[in-house]
This record gives sequence, C-alpha cells and structure tokens, in this order.
Amino acid sequence: MTTFLREVPRALQRAQLPILWMGLTYALGVITGAAMVHAHSSFALSYRDHLVGRAQANDPAAVASNTGFPVRAAFLDFAGNLTRGAVPSTMMGLAVVMPFPGAAFRGWIGGIVSVDGEHKSRLRHGREGLYYLGVLLLQLIPYSLAGGTGVRLGLAFLFPKGRWGYPGSKRRIGLPSEGLRDVGRIYTVVVPLFLFASLVEFLAA
Repeated sequence: MTTFLREVPRALQRAQLPILWMGLTYALGVITGAAMVHAHSSFALSYRDHLVGRAQANDPAAVASNTGFPVRAAFLDFAGNLTRGAVPSTMMGLAVVMPFPGAAFRGWIGGIVSVDGEHKSRLRHGREGLYYLGVLLLQLIPYSLAGGTGVRLGLAFLFPKGRWGYPGSKRRIGLPSEGLRDVGRIYTVVVPLFLFASLVEFLAA
C-alpha cells in the first residue's frame, strides 16, 4: 500500500497533459456560462432557473440540505459527483474525445449559476463570491483529474508505443495494467477531494 501511494505523484505526472486539457475545457465552459448570464442571455438565465428549481425539488442532496440535514446532503452530493460524474467521465476517457463535451457542459452549468435567483451576480458580495468560486474550484479539480486519467488511459490503449505507452506493462482486457493502476492511484486523490468539496459546499454555506 505504501508503494502504491508513493506512485501517486508519478501517476499524476504521467497524466498531467490530459488533466490540463480537461481543466481548460471546464474553465472555458465556466467562462462561457458566466459571460452569458452576466450579459443577460435569456436562454442561459432561463436554463439556470429551470436547473436550480428542478434541483431544489428533486436532487437528494438539495432536499436533505433544505430539510436541515447538511451532513447528509454533503455525503449524498459526494456520492453523486463520484458515481454519476467522475467515474463515467473516466470510463468515457477510454474513447479519448468523449469526456470533453460533457466537461464543457458541466463547466457551463458552473458558470450560469454565478448569478442568483434575481439574476444578480453572486460575485458582487465578497463572502458569497468567495464561497461560489471556492466550491466551483474544489469540484472542478477532481473532475479534471478523473476525466484526465481516463483520457490518459485511452491514449495508452490507442498509442501503446511512444510517449503515451507503458513499455513492458502487461495488458488486462486490452488495457495496460500499469495504466489501470495509475487510474487507481489518481482516484486516491479524486475521492477525498470530492468529499472535501461537498463538505465545504453544504457546511460552509
């Protein structure tokens, strides 16, 4: 186990470019969404209102938070981000390009909620703006890691030789075993980061 954890920084280094690509995709989505709502785009604002209203009524984490159970809400949010967001993004990364549209859309969602229910910027107040930006960053970092490690494994599958390969690594279900281990190593960072992000979102609000 100690050896496994010691390899985490190396795994992150091997996946640094795909992680960066994913991070930039998320960032571009956020900037686009924020720019649209701050420019009073009717489409973006109406989508924001519909999304928030639906989440308040149906999202288990939001319902738990609204009924006075913030810790439960945080763990429900954590589980949802991990199982419905991060893991599928990693799996789609095997096809290399597939996670990027989803990342851009998720980033866009993060951008359009930069305004409140009155369509005023959440950034105009220091504490609320800091809370919004902090939660957004804390969520997008593990999402970028999860998607990036999947893309890295996909590149190793498609290009087993050269910079993306794992020379000498055995293959399991057609994938390099060392690449699969890298995914596990990076998830030792992804999981606690998601948990921390959810705790901050629901306990620091």
